[in-house]
Amino acid sequence: MSSSARIKRSLYMEWAKTRSHAKYNLATSGLIGVPRAEFPLTLDELEITAPGNYGYAPLQRRLAEHTGVPDECVVAAAGTSMANHLAMAAVLDPGDEVLVEQPAYGPLLDVANYLGVRVKRLPRRFEARFAIGLEELERAISTSTRLIVLTNLHNPSGAPLSGEMLQAIGKMAHRAGVRVLVDEVYLEMLFGKPAPFCFPIGNSIAGASENPFIATSSLTKVYGLSGLRCGWILAAPDLARRMWLLNDLFSATGAHPAERLSVVALSHLEQFRERARALLTANRALLDAFLDSRPDIECFRPPAGTVVFPRLRLGLTHRDPDAFFKLLREKYETTVVPGSFFEMPRHFRIGIGGDTATLRAGLERLSAALDAFAKQ
Repeated sequence: MSSSARIKRSLYMEWAKTRSHAKYNLATSGLIGVPRAEFPLTLDELEITAPGNYGYAPLQRRLAEHTGVPDECVVAAAGTSMANHLAMAAVLDPGDEVLVEQPAYGPLLDVANYLGVRVKRLPRRFEARFAIGLEELERAISTSTRLIVLTNLHNPSGAPLSGEMLQAIGKMAHRAGVRVLVDEVYLEMLFGKPAPFCFPIGNSIAGASENPFIATSSLTKVYGLSGLRCGWILAAPDLARRMWLLNDLFSATGAHPAERLSVVALSHLEQFRERARALLTANRALLDAFLDSRPDIECFRPPAGTVVFPRLRLGLTHRDPDAFFKLLREKYETTVVPGSFFEMPRHFRIGIGGDTATLRAGLERLSAALDAFAKQ
């Protein structure tokens, strides 16, 4: 086995699975999972296997209805992570150039590196509220660029991209012959506000077969249904077909019980949406009170979502920030995601999708740890 094959991994996912757990976990980015008692299921609705095909027809129909696109534009995938992998693998060849936002969700960079492409970065700066600079984007696109990779809402900051911004990005990409992958897994957390989904915007820029946008999402983050692994890709029909065929190399067929449960979930989505809305309304109030009380950190506050990405002020960063995260975990039994996983060591990501009591206690311990760290 070659040495390069041995190092293909995601350091962030490895940390998340082995080091993020704590009594007070503020590192989880999605909504707390829906318990079995709250899931509207009768066992009569379940089957173990189904005839193999490119997509389970009832799930394909529900996903098409949910996203408002034709069935032939929908590719089911095992969560947003696999959706992103399939989307990138379908459009990129080794040596191609891909333009990835910075800071970025680690596995997006990990997939690009796994595919052997050349990665160029597009800054999303704290000082600019993590917005994208169109002129900077235009300068970054070269004749070698094949794909632009963005998240909306931005992971880790939660910053939104407006419909107008997506329209401008789409027109720029269409002129350059470049595709744009937008991970929209947090976007439905806008709850009632107009959501700027990129795929319909792309259809207004070009014909269906020339739509520059590829969108990915799932039922994971917003609805607390991670275990279903119900993800999807929206793409132009020819590209969607290419992704179905490529998936034969990875998972071949879906897990049929999960497919059936996903159809049930999509039929009762308003129930899960209201659960999420109520929880995040309570939890955001706690987060705002915490941020208001801490002059030693600064934070862009997004209008929605389950994550924020505060920054330690300079007075606290003359020492190694990792020492703070170690203190927080070991003495205060609390975890956040260190900013080093997003290439910004002064920052850390807080997730507010857990139960309210745990969040309240975790923020109290985070505050105590900040006080203790400042005195060291």
